Amino acid sequence: MFDSSSFTSVAAASSVNDIIPPDLFHSTGINMPALLFLIAIYLAATIALAWYGYRKTKNAADYMVAGRKTNSLVMAISYGATFISTSAIIGFGGVAAAYGMGMLWLAFLNILVGIIIAFLVFGPIMRRMGQFLHASTFPEFIGKRFESRGLQSWLGIFIAVTMPLYAASVLIGSARFIETTLGLDYKAALIIFTILVAAYVIVGGMISVLYTDAFQGIIMFVGMFLLLVLTYVKLGGVIEAHTALSNMASLVPANLVAIGHQGWTSMPVFGSQLWWTMVSSLILGVGIGIIAQPQLAVRFMMVKDKKTLKRAVLAGGPFIFMMAGVAYIVGPLSNVFFYNTTGKVAIDAVGGNLDAIIPVYINSALPEIFVLIFMLSLLSAAMSTAGSQFHTMGTAVGYDLVRNGIFKGKSVHTILFTRIGIIVTIIVAVILAFYLPGSIIARATAIFMGMCTAAFLPMYAGALFWKRMTKAGAYASFAVGFLASILWYVFVHVAESGPIGICEALFGVSTLIPSMAYVDPILIATPLSIIVAIVVSLMTKPPSQKMVDDLFKKEEETTATTTVDGVVAESA
Repeated sequence: MFDSSSFTSVAAASSVNDIIPPDLFHSTGINMPALLFLIAIYLAATIALAWYGYRKTKNAADYMVAGRKTNSLVMAISYGATFISTSAIIGFGGVAAAYGMGMLWLAFLNILVGIIIAFLVFGPIMRRMGQFLHASTFPEFIGKRFESRGLQSWLGIFIAVTMPLYAASVLIGSARFIETTLGLDYKAALIIFTILVAAYVIVGGMISVLYTDAFQGIIMFVGMFLLLVLTYVKLGGVIEAHTALSNMASLVPANLVAIGHQGWTSMPVFGSQLWWTMVSSLILGVGIGIIAQPQLAVRFMMVKDKKTLKRAVLAGGPFIFMMAGVAYIVGPLSNVFFYNTTGKVAIDAVGGNLDAIIPVYINSALPEIFVLIFMLSLLSAAMSTAGSQFHTMGTAVGYDLVRNGIFKGKSVHTILFTRIGIIVTIIVAVILAFYLPGSIIARATAIFMGMCTAAFLPMYAGALFWKRMTKAGAYASFAVGFLASILWYVFVHVAESGPIGICEALFGVSTLIPSMAYVDPILIATPLSIIVAIVVSLMTKPPSQKMVDDLFKKEEETTATTTVDGVVAESA
């Protein structure tokens, strides 16, 4: 049975089909010739766009930041497609199926923080400062803003070590859907998918990523729109579907009721275990964490002007809602379908594995032609996010750590080092995807985003908006945010401290503070990180006045440049 405190009570089966009743699937099976034909067309288009990106990649600036010439529509769709992945659709959709429509608050927060605030407040300053500093990655921007190669290297290490967990969750989601749809072995699906994405990321760089993201984002939008419409048609209409779900409150499993569940159309009991899990770990952890994502923040340095970011909001907001909002609506409504067809609610119908709910619902409830289309949508979601993750991890290792850290920026082999970094970090992510337990997708995503918020956000905001922020303040904020998160995960937050087991081994209990065992580290580590950033900055020598004056010039006074520091002449 599902344990909401850990997300991991069901171990990853060798096959999802091992725990799914066979009568849930289409009796006729998938039309393989039709599916293979669609996939062939999709892959041909993806390869063509990747090749086009490769041909347009002339130097390191193109490979790293797409030449800083991205238009608003491509920027918005690529940004949204990078953020919304199989983690959101399958992982968080499955969590919503268990917890209810309270997860829609996460979609609204994603739009408010991840689109409106990010594009209109953070984005313009990040673009201007990034171009002035000739920064090509998020760690390089922070490093140059605070005049510290060491800080750049440490951020590169952080990304290289922690992002593979997030990348693995995306790979798991895509492989699980391929497994349930095509009947392929999970490991085979995982390897094939990874190779496809890695190929165009390694060869084409960021321009290829942007173009393929935009193409994949369009497919995702169409697929999610059809999913919403067909779900309401299947359940008899909008009012009928939501009324039926509201009337199922008495069917909530007893273990969920015990921790605060009040029905799929209600928020959990205020202050309950489930309320803290939903609000602190998922809604706040991911909703706020989006703004501190390095693979997203770097995109602000890829656009040509501030107007591009303003126009991108008009496309980015609706795109995010259609992606995340639909998943958080369809997930809970799947309970109506499963109960009508099996007599069980969603989580019980699939054997307790949250990551299986959406794939099984799609394959069993909706028309076969839609399964074929949605297969492409899921592939697009996974490929767009995985591509950006691979590129970010690779630049963190090859560019931020090796070239600018170990070689002090003297080597010109930027693209070579980045490609090697991509390969190494992909291997790590695939290994994790083989061994992580079931129901892990949403949890892994929340952990990574929460840690990014605590470690990066105070330093990032200070770099953009506070002239008095110092290198020492940035170091201290980063260290405290990261260490406080780790300590809270290991010794307090029972969702992780229990499975990790260190707290139990040392002290004989799974958490040292039972009253706060379900409070996510983001609510502890982030305030500490903010306080430390302010106090240490005020206690240390301020940055040079000239640098501050140059960085905080008005937009019209700033001379934009598309060079990458020291490597502009390097051929791709």
